[in-house]
Amino acid sequence: MNMSHSSLEKNQALPSLISDIQSGNRRALSKAISLAESSLDEDRILTEQLLQSILPVTGKAKRIGITGSPGAGKSTFIETFGLACIEKGEKVAVLAIDPSSQSHGGSILGDKVRMPVLARSEQAYIRPSPSRLTLGGVSNATREALLLCEAAGFTTILIETVGVGQSEVEVRSMTDLFLLLTMPMAGDEVQGIKRGIMELADIIFINKSDGDLVSFADLSKSQIQSALTLMHSPTQDWNVQAMTGSGLHGNGISELLQKCTDFFEISAPHHHTIAERRNLQNQEWFELAFHRELILWADKQESIKKAKIEAIQHITNGITVPSMTARAIVKTHLHSD
Repeated sequence: MNMSHSSLEKNQALPSLISDIQSGNRRALSKAISLAESSLDEDRILTEQLLQSILPVTGKAKRIGITGSPGAGKSTFIETFGLACIEKGEKVAVLAIDPSSQSHGGSILGDKVRMPVLARSEQAYIRPSPSRLTLGGVSNATREALLLCEAAGFTTILIETVGVGQSEVEVRSMTDLFLLLTMPMAGDEVQGIKRGIMELADIIFINKSDGDLVSFADLSKSQIQSALTLMHSPTQDWNVQAMTGSGLHGNGISELLQKCTDFFEISAPHHHTIAERRNLQNQEWFELAFHRELILWADKQESIKKAKIEAIQHITNGITVPSMTARAIVKTHLHSD
């Protein structure tokens, strides 16, 4: 959704928008996130002014990433977990990240249908995943939405992966704690969990542990725990644990919530790594944004546009190697040594 400079001025001046966000006004928060998702230059400038203004009141929330294989019951789990956080006095925002949605628009009501009870809570805010953003725009918009939610007073931000592939790595790169949701499995299926995803996780929660699946879940837990002994924890001085429970029936949720509380305990030996992780994440965000800005700038240069058209013709005709051609354009147009 794009929002022009004039339409924002008509509805709400920037200082007023900032004030409304900080007072917890949801419409103002949604408007600000839509502004952050816009690709218009004037909206980017406004977004940056807005983020700069709210920066001092950000950074205090618990940032939790959640991923899960298809069929793991992620929506039901997030709703139950979110409501349990609210019972403990937290204000919960749920943000989705879906790089695969760049090619199609998701339903604006999708997340509210998936989590109807949580969506109705005064202490919760659910934001559908961005769609049709390019050049790393999805993760950039989610990072900005995260800061805006913190400024609006949300104390726990849940960022879930909706897509597949790189989305787990992207969510890990903007959260403090990473939770992998799986379901009761046989031994060979446990071996099928991607090692790369397991190595990202601070907690593994085996969902759907109810009824006939309880013994299956316990077996999965011991097998996963055994596999974890062969891996390094992604968070120094923190022991990754497998836990069992049910998002549908609520069992195991309070124990999981306590484990999350332990993770964020200031006196814990690993606490310093959270601050270090955030610093590294901000540096990574800068690098991604810098590369994105360079590409956007280059795409506006007429001489580079012409050189790219010519290069593509050469590549198509098998005259030149793509990587060599790209380097040649950069050397020619940026006068690089």
